[in-house]
Amino acid sequence: MTISTPLQARISAIGSYVPSRILSNTDLQTMVDTNDEWIVQRTGIRERRLAADDEFTSHLCIAAVQNMLTRYPASLDQVELIIVATHTPDLPSTPVACQIQAHFGLPETGAYDLNATCAGFAYALHTASALVAAGVHRKILIVGGDALSKITDHTDRSTCILFGDGAGAVVVEREADQPAFLAHHLGSDGSGGKHVYRTGLSTQWLGTPLTGDGKLVQNGREVYKFAVTTVPQGIQKLLEKSGLPQTAIDWFIPHSANLRIIESICEKSGIALEKALYSLEYYGNTSAASIPLALDLGITEGKVKAGDTLLLYGFGGGLTHAGLIVRWG
Repeated sequence: MTISTPLQARISAIGSYVPSRILSNTDLQTMVDTNDEWIVQRTGIRERRLAADDEFTSHLCIAAVQNMLTRYPASLDQVELIIVATHTPDLPSTPVACQIQAHFGLPETGAYDLNATCAGFAYALHTASALVAAGVHRKILIVGGDALSKITDHTDRSTCILFGDGAGAVVVEREADQPAFLAHHLGSDGSGGKHVYRTGLSTQWLGTPLTGDGKLVQNGREVYKFAVTTVPQGIQKLLEKSGLPQTAIDWFIPHSANLRIIESICEKSGIALEKALYSLEYYGNTSAASIPLALDLGITEGKVKAGDTLLLYGFGGGLTHAGLIVRWG
């Protein structure tokens, strides 16, 4: 396989946000037939954050961008495009990206939402890095955010124990001297879309009748099988494309779906679990927000440092998956 040419782009800023309301495993014991030990053993999740009744994806995303702006005051200067990865927009026909553009008053800025569910942030990062490296845009704001509590059936213990709300934002801009995007790999398996979905205008997937009344429905066993087979294969392809040995990866940041999935992926890939960064323990599965939340936790905790090589990998509904190897800082 030919080694990829690094893309002349880098991540220059990051911010994140989670709501203040906490839904603990103990709280869930009063809602469904479950307990803390059962949830932790099967998922690794102890708490998740839930948006307030009047708080939606746009609010989460705007707060994440504001957090980034506080830490990197010039991060929004000359931004030309906003891409929001989400599958829970406030309104079906109005992009969350447009609400961000209006809130921050960014002039002459394109804006659109991208839906690749839990792989959305990785897809958006790939899109932005390619556009910047190609010279189409100089600076792009990416936000991954989801308000999954709005579409979760809190009487279904198979799903309500998993999902939380949050958002993470990054800026991608031109970098010619030390290109930071070293490799990418994308894929999908549309035949598996029936295994994780929510109904909308249609209640069918390729002719298969679906249920759920607009709430998240997931076949956990099938999603597990997809992730633990597909992601290790994708990791191998990323390493081949980058020309890097596995030992060159400082941190592995997968979608924080479930700790058991992450453990299996690490075992099959030969990556030490100690190198995995995840945000699920206290935030739950936050879909498109989980990777930037985990990255920002790694940075604020002093784990991720300038020059570190990161392997990011998202996977989710569709079924979709996407991975990148990126040098931080």
